[in-house]
Amino acid sequence: MIVDGRYRKNIYPGQKAEIVLKQNQRTGKTTAGVVKDLLTKSEFHPHGIKVRLEDGQVGRIHVK
Repeated sequence: MIVDGRYRKNIYPGQKAEIVLKQNQRTGKTTAGVVKDLLTKSEFHPHGIKVRLEDGQVGRIHVK
């Protein structure tokens, strides 16, 4: 099931996710991991909710 990563309500800690790191925004290369923290405070972000993975990497949930 594909969730809409632009809405905060769809993302939760422990969830497997693909994120786009800041340095990969131009290419769109994704990094897989498990969500540790949600960093975006608003309920919606057009480019994807920003999260921290359990390994410490920070990026936005991949939106197709």
